Amino acid sequence: METHNARTRFGADANLARVARLSRYVSRLLEAEPALGLDAGTGQPFSAGEMRAFLAAHPSGDDDTLKRALRALRKRVMLRVTARDLGGLAPLSEVTETMTALAETAISHALASLEEQLAARHGRPLTAAGGRVQQLHVVGMGKLGGTELNVSSDIDLVFIYPEEGETRGPRPISNHEYFTALGRRLIAALSEITADGYVFRVDMRLRPYGDAGPLVTSFDALEDYFMTQGREWERYAWIKARALTGDRGTELTERILPFVYRRHMDYNAIAALRDLHLQIRREVERRDIADNIKLGPGGIREIEFIAQVFQLIRGGREPELKTQPTLVVLPRLAARNLLPEAAVRELTEAYGFLRNLEHRLQYLDDQQTHVVPAPDADRALIAEAMGLGDYRALAAALEHHRGNVTRHFDAIFAVAPEAEHALARLWQGALDAERSAGVLAELGFREPAAIEQRLRSMRSGSRYREMPAASQALLDRLLPLAVEAAAAEKDPDVTLERLIALLESIARRGAYLALLKEYPQALSRLAAMMSASPWVAQYLTAHPILLDELLDARTLYAPPHWPSAVRELRGLMDAAAGDAEKQMDVLRHFKHAHTMRLIAQDLAGLLPIETLSDHLSDLACIVLEEVLRATWRMRPGHRAAPRFAVIGYGKLGGKELGYASDLDLVFLHDDTAPEAAENYARFAQRINNWLTSLTPAGTLYETDLRLRPDGAGGMLVSSLASYRGYQMEQAWGWEHQALTRARFAAGDREIGAAFESLRISVLRKARDLEALRRAIAEMRRKLRDAHPNRSELFDLKHDPGGIVDVEFAVQYLVLGHARAHAELTGNIGNLALLKLAAGLGLLAGERAQAAHDAYRRLRQLQHALRLKGEKYARIAPGEVAGEIRAVRELWESVMGNG
Repeated sequence: METHNARTRFGADANLARVARLSRYVSRLLEAEPALGLDAGTGQPFSAGEMRAFLAAHPSGDDDTLKRALRALRKRVMLRVTARDLGGLAPLSEVTETMTALAETAISHALASLEEQLAARHGRPLTAAGGRVQQLHVVGMGKLGGTELNVSSDIDLVFIYPEEGETRGPRPISNHEYFTALGRRLIAALSEITADGYVFRVDMRLRPYGDAGPLVTSFDALEDYFMTQGREWERYAWIKARALTGDRGTELTERILPFVYRRHMDYNAIAALRDLHLQIRREVERRDIADNIKLGPGGIREIEFIAQVFQLIRGGREPELKTQPTLVVLPRLAARNLLPEAAVRELTEAYGFLRNLEHRLQYLDDQQTHVVPAPDADRALIAEAMGLGDYRALAAALEHHRGNVTRHFDAIFAVAPEAEHALARLWQGALDAERSAGVLAELGFREPAAIEQRLRSMRSGSRYREMPAASQALLDRLLPLAVEAAAAEKDPDVTLERLIALLESIARRGAYLALLKEYPQALSRLAAMMSASPWVAQYLTAHPILLDELLDARTLYAPPHWPSAVRELRGLMDAAAGDAEKQMDVLRHFKHAHTMRLIAQDLAGLLPIETLSDHLSDLACIVLEEVLRATWRMRPGHRAAPRFAVIGYGKLGGKELGYASDLDLVFLHDDTAPEAAENYARFAQRINNWLTSLTPAGTLYETDLRLRPDGAGGMLVSSLASYRGYQMEQAWGWEHQALTRARFAAGDREIGAAFESLRISVLRKARDLEALRRAIAEMRRKLRDAHPNRSELFDLKHDPGGIVDVEFAVQYLVLGHARAHAELTGNIGNLALLKLAAGLGLLAGERAQAAHDAYRRLRQLQHALRLKGEKYARIAPGEVAGEIRAVRELWESVMGNG
């Protein structure tokens, strides 16, 4: 090993002397083995490769030589880590990664050596069927799993093997016996204190059943334990689990993740971690160790809890949170607006300060301590090692960082003592019916007796009585809050009935109840939205996973940023690659979540109807693009990327999509391969299936594919050439009307551009204006006859003077005059086309503006009625008399009396 130029590489001999002064452990080590000092000043971190090379140069034929080699390695690693850290050459990440590498290298080397010895006696462990050799999977937990090991840390391990069976050798034993013996010898190789010291203390208490459980566990037994015995605090412990050895680590991880991360948002995690933290606090108080920088208030553990609670809640839905290192998780929380940037910055700074202080406390005597020593001389050493002038400065910095951590921790986990809610006795039935009705009347309920009876029947119903005790307790706390929230709305009776319907639908899903309990502001927003719209109330009740969207007003009311949304969706879909069911649910959750945000902004009056429709149309195109990508990758067919495009017609094509609109779609391809037609037909069927299938997360969209050439009897997918021929030679007039609102929606952009060029050519064909006028008027009559209105109300869409009249009039203007005015072919929407027609002299300016305003008003009213859950968009004629008149005047000026 290179030993010259140590002074140059390390800085100065005095620096090593300073390190020895700040660390009694280093001083004792150099005094006992002066030659180690020659290597302490290297300018490079101690790499895993260098560790392996050292062990390779010190063969271990038996347990004693193995232990000596491992302990000799530890001394060298510890000395260099301490010297580099206290010399200001090593960042925190280097220290923790080097110590983690030492643990991983020592475990792997010891395991290989011990297994050779054990296999010579018993043979290799094999599966019962097939005779596949089995390997011990050593799982690192805690800071070892998170690649965050401190310098004098225990290592938390769990030993797992794949399958039952037995060895094949001179003295056969069961796989369980074999791996138990191997595990015991591994523990001894690492933790036994010899004349050379030890490598790591080993803690096995995180294994199934703890100290009372077997030392080793099979994959199946572990999975069964998780399903039948696993407790909430164990989910927290297994977040950082990482297989360090073994050839089936990926399979093992796939068995662990479903236990740690739920498929849904899991707000029960807050209470579970709060309870675990309370137990730790009580232990801290019992042992009088409040100054413990790991376990005490504002300590390292509280930072880890903050990161891990969001991982447990959201990791099942957001794969990027399924990672172990705390300092990797924290910025991802800020990126998702789960924690403010300032909070993450303060927590990151505190974590770095506390971990550095932890190391300096442990450098002192190589002891696993987290408490600042009492002697003044030791405190002065620690302050100097931290780069501070004296202990007073250290104490002030420590108080600052711990205060920040406590503040952020309490903002998430702290709960005020729960006094009984003023309405609790009403819900619990402690008041008689008359007094309960009186309380409800005072709150503003219009039918207090009916509401009292509704609450009473809910409480006595089988659904409530059969709830798990924990969920029942949550509901007992929620119902008084729900009554209070409903009372604050304009129609409290209706609002409460909608809230109760939702609560009943989630009664057996404790995570949603926990969310509403932990975040009262979400319940208030929920009440306001349900009060505003029965359609929204039904939507939320059908998709309770959207309750999570109500937590953060910044996200809920922020305008959509579709490029970021595309990146988010792409990442989620890639993380679920190969699992069609999960990808379908990812798409549905994505669509519903963004729809929920648009609903909130809509109800708050933040979105004009045109902007809302644009956003909903953009959302549909994003979903379509990802459906195409995912379904082609599942069965790529005859080429890497499909020469295939989706054309949107109707509301999608015209960017007038509503919340519950169907998608009118046409599929095109431009591929001359012999198998293209058949492959693309199957591809289109898969696309439609992904869009319309009902999963536990709902559907994406209903689709209408009848606008393709020859309608429902035509080919599902048309070649671009045949589509061009059909549109130019065979299409009906109404199909050209539909083409005025068509546009490329997803897929191959070259085909999209070719379609747009064809669309313009078709729209600019020479037409006989009078024949065109008669054809459009006849189609209008047919459409009106298909939607008879026998009520005295005005149908905003279909009656004369309604929305369809504007659309047909605009379509006539486009088809009749685009040959002379190419700008009319732009798919810019009916409002803009009306203004353009006036600018071109095709309409009188005042008439165009009146029709423009009327069309906009009619669409707003139609949208409002749909939000109210009305089956038909109908209204008293007198309320829109001016709008009807403006539309009729437009129709007559464009179409005559037809």
